[in-house]
Amino acid sequence: MTVEEVLAIARRETGVEESPPNSNNVKYNTWYYGKPVNGPAYPWCMVFVQWVFAEAGDPLPFRTASCSALLNWYKRNEPDRVVKTPEPGDIVIYEFGHTGIIDRVEKDAISAIEGNTSASESGSQSNGGMVAQRLRKMSLAEGYIRPDYQEGPHMDNTPSPSYREGVEWAVENGILRGNKEGNLLLSQPVSRQQLCTMLYRLAKLYGLE
Repeated sequence: MTVEEVLAIARRETGVEESPPNSNNVKYNTWYYGKPVNGPAYPWCMVFVQWVFAEAGDPLPFRTASCSALLNWYKRNEPDRVVKTPEPGDIVIYEFGHTGIIDRVEKDAISAIEGNTSASESGSQSNGGMVAQRLRKMSLAEGYIRPDYQEGPHMDNTPSPSYREGVEWAVENGILRGNKEGNLLLSQPVSRQQLCTMLYRLAKLYGLE
């Protein structure tokens, strides 16, 4: 199981909703409990995470529907996998009792694919009824869990100190974007087509297109 495999599975679930609304009746709960369930006793953000890793062929070592229980299990049994600096593929546990799988890391925020959330800030963030990709401040994270991934393609996303400020600005403003795996390819040469695309994004940023 690689980071790319897990993220590919999580991404294609984006938009899946429970039915009817506010019921917690969703395929991930049916898989987890072995039968359809509904009602407030069955929130499913952690169940979604469990389902994704099972679909990838490598279930998490502790089966639980509780965010805090998973984090505490790792702290007790595999503390080296509770990390301070997030990376794509990590499981984020939020301080408001919610979780997701990180697919992108920005300067002070993380983008994660989350089950049982809302597509916007106006809905419930931890019981919103759908799978959505959300961008949240790192300050909301209680901890990050790094599952036991196989080595996949190298992610060239860490700039050298002398270039960090510029790279982070370009990523934050949408001028520099990674490939579909989230790899920024920072050490790779830029083609004329790529240069034109980045210049066009810069022009759009300042209303000059």
